[in-house]
This record gives sequence, C-alpha cells and structure tokens, in this order.
Amino acid sequence: MTRRRLVAITSALLLSLGLAACSDDEAPPKPTATRSSQPAEKRTLTFGAFGHPEELRAFEQVVDSFNASSQTREVKLVTWPDHETALEAVLAGDAPDVFLTARRDLLEIADSESTRPVSLLLDERGVDFGDRYSRDALEAFSYDDDLQCMPYSISPMVIYYNDELVDFAKMERRGLDVPDETSPGELDDRWTLAEFAAAAQFASRRGTVDGVWIEPTLRGLAPFIYSGGGQLFDDDTDPKSLDFAGDGTRSALDQTLAILRDPTLTPSADELRKATPLELFKRGKLAMIAGFRDLVPELRAVESLSFDTISMPVIESPATVGDIDGLCISKGTEHVNDAADFMAYAVSDAALEIVTRTGYIVPANTEVAGSEAFLWPGREPAHATVFNSAIRGMVIPPLLATGTELDAAVASLLDDLVTSPGALDLDATTEAIDAASRTVLDPESVTESPSETPTE
Repeated sequence: MTRRRLVAITSALLLSLGLAACSDDEAPPKPTATRSSQPAEKRTLTFGAFGHPEELRAFEQVVDSFNASSQTREVKLVTWPDHETALEAVLAGDAPDVFLTARRDLLEIADSESTRPVSLLLDERGVDFGDRYSRDALEAFSYDDDLQCMPYSISPMVIYYNDELVDFAKMERRGLDVPDETSPGELDDRWTLAEFAAAAQFASRRGTVDGVWIEPTLRGLAPFIYSGGGQLFDDDTDPKSLDFAGDGTRSALDQTLAILRDPTLTPSADELRKATPLELFKRGKLAMIAGFRDLVPELRAVESLSFDTISMPVIESPATVGDIDGLCISKGTEHVNDAADFMAYAVSDAALEIVTRTGYIVPANTEVAGSEAFLWPGREPAHATVFNSAIRGMVIPPLLATGTELDAAVASLLDDLVTSPGALDLDATTEAIDAASRTVLDPESVTESPSETPTE
C-alpha cells in the first residue's frame, strides 16, 4: 500500500470517527456493572503486556480497576519480558484476547492474521480518534486498509544531556553557539548540528569528559540522515536496499561524522570496553547520549546526575525516529465485545495516566501527554515537552519482517563508518553498506561474481 493511499485511508478514518467521538469534557469510559438476582459466572479474558516491572505493576492496577467495576467480566494479566517474547507467543497462536505489541512487529502479526481491526469497535465505544491522537500514530498501525491496533505509546529519540557539563548559559557568555531563547531564560528545544558540536566540544574541553556518543546503528544514524535530506531506504513502502550511497544521505553523513568520528569528542574503544555509554553518562563521564523515554526512571534514580532533554540536532529540518506500541485484539478471541470494552478502558485518560506516571512511556493520547501525569513539573527532565514536540518530526519507517537480519548484515560496516580510526572512504563504505543490505532486503537480485578463469 502506497503512503498516499495510506494517508487517504487514515484521513477517512479520522473523519468518520471524529463525527462520533465524545467531547473532551466526558468522563473516561467506565465498564458498566450489571445486577442480577443470582451471581452470573464471570467471563474471563486475558490481557498481555511487556515492559519494565514497574510498567507491569501499573498494568496490573489498570486490570484491577476494570475488574472492580464489573460483576460479569474478569481480566487476567499475562506478562512478557520484552516485545520479542510477546511476538513469539502471538505467532505461536497463544495471543491473549487483548495484547500490547510493538509497531515494528505489526507486519508479522497482521500477515499471520493474529489481529482483528479495532477502529469500528472503538468508535462504537466513544473513543476519540480526532484530536487526541496524531495522524502519524494512527498511520503507524494502519495496515490492509484498516486500523489494526490502537496506538498506546509513542516515544521519539531525543538527546539526553548532563546539564552541569553542557551549561548553555555559560556557553552563551563565552560567545559559543547555543539554542535560541524562546523566552527569557528558556531555550528552544530545537538546535542545529553546529550547536550540537559546540556543546560536545564545551563538555570535553578539559579532556576528562567525553562529549557525545551516538550508537553506530541504523536507528542511531537515522535522525541525522533524515534531517540532512537523506533517506534510510530506497523506497518508503517496499525497500530493496538501504540508501546510504544516495547523494542526500552521503551529504548528511559527511556533516554528522565530522563530529561522531572526532576522537576528542567521543569515548575511546578502551573506555567502551570497560563501560557502556549509558554507564559513562550516569557517572558524569559522558555529556550527551541519544535515547528514548524509557531511560527517564533509570536516570532519575542516579542522585549525583542532573540531566535534561533536547531534540535531535537539526541539519536541514527536524527529524527523528522512535518506538511505537499499540493495543491489539486477538483474531481468535471468543469475547470480542468484552475485549473492546477493556481496550476502550485501557486507553482512557484515567487508565492511561496510571501507566504514564511510571515515567517509562510517552502516551499516544495527546491529552495525557500534555498533562501533569506525563510532564510532572519539578522532576527531571525539566523539558519533558521535547518528547511531544519531537513526535511531529518522527519518520515512520517501512514495515519489515527482516529488521533483525538487516541490522546484523550491516552492523560491522556501520561500526567502521562511525568508529574506525584514520581516514574514511565514505563513498566505498556507503556502497558496501547498501550492497550488504540487499542480501537481506532483495536477495534474489544478489548474484555471485563469476569466478575468474585461470590463464594458461
């Protein structure tokens, strides 16, 4: 399905659902308790979720709240440690009635016919698709001409920085490049690649701290590539190759690698053998790393660390990538209406706030994302709003069933691209990356080189 067709489908979906959506003043959907002269046997359904233990405890609270409101239905929580384990269970035919899934797994789940579309079911229950969910979030879970799963959380990649090592006020007094002020004392949450480089240089000026670390992976480099006018893939819907050798991508990489390959700004191989970049950041030995919202609780727990967040640096236009999770209804559920009732409750403001307060997610519901439950004034990061603003520049990658294999095929080449010492042949390296990607994305096009015929 082309992106133009997908946008048209999503627009039609938003229009039709928006007409039936409830107003913002309405209370979140509550399961209706039923009364009968004799207690009826409760219908049991399951809800599958993955995440950090604190997230799973929050999901348990959501389930308990739903169960307390119903005399006829009972939801039981099924937990997985991560999305990979969840995917295995669903593909094996062991899908709970309602389950959390990662958007990157949608192609495999949809093609295995493990889900049933949720748009009409949630529309009937007054779920507001219009203003409360971004078009990108809805498009991300649209497949086969329908909304397969309901967006639940959407976490863009941003830059975490130690605000004692990257002191923008001190940098400005020294005449260095810093983000513009949007109001007195309040910096813009967007910054340029030049300002990003200046921050890395300022933090590492004494030689005792490293300025920045960006993972040498497709996802780590993608925001810089997209921001600089390049493309990660040769096609947005049916990629046959990466596009690292494209002019726009090479230009973006040329500018970015001038920073990421600078040994005075980045951790050495010896440092990385002894500690991970996150460990270095937590110890105050690394000024900036890229990451997602799930880092927040872990960083808050480090008493000696003072940190904040800002957008990925801008080369030409704002761009980033991110993690998106959604709630799906199993194709095989025997309790479709009960499952839809529970899903409508789980995405309501009141229920979603319970999970949001753990600090691990950015809710896809824009009302909750703009509330104190997410922004949490007085707690780090001070500029939590950057997660919401960064969503507008999020690039949704094509759905792939071979994402893990693709990452593995180009891993060593990307590592050389970012970390190898000495001079870099950018043209040769990017061509090699694209060639390696085709062995996964379009293996039929890859032919073996003819063997040399020995001369007599």
